[in-house]
Amino acid sequence: MNFQPLGKRVLVKRVEEANTTSSGIIIPDNAQEKPSKGEVVAVSSEVNEIASGDIVVFGKFSGNEISLDSEKFLVLETEDIFGIVK
Repeated sequence: MNFQPLGKRVLVKRVEEANTTSSGIIIPDNAQEKPSKGEVVAVSSEVNEIASGDIVVFGKFSGNEISLDSEKFLVLETEDIFGIVK
């Protein structure tokens, strides 16, 4: 993959959440919400506070979904990112 975000943007791959409840009930894929957490894959040169490999939390309807090398990613503005999970 060869993608460099421009402006104050980052490329994020969603982190999949477990699809079972604490009591063991399996939730079908079509009933699950899209995760609002992801791993940063690429960062523009204008972004200093976020680095590749960081796990970030972002808004539910944030960003634009793109497909690169048959994988789905989100391009997010830094303002759409709520924080970094440590």
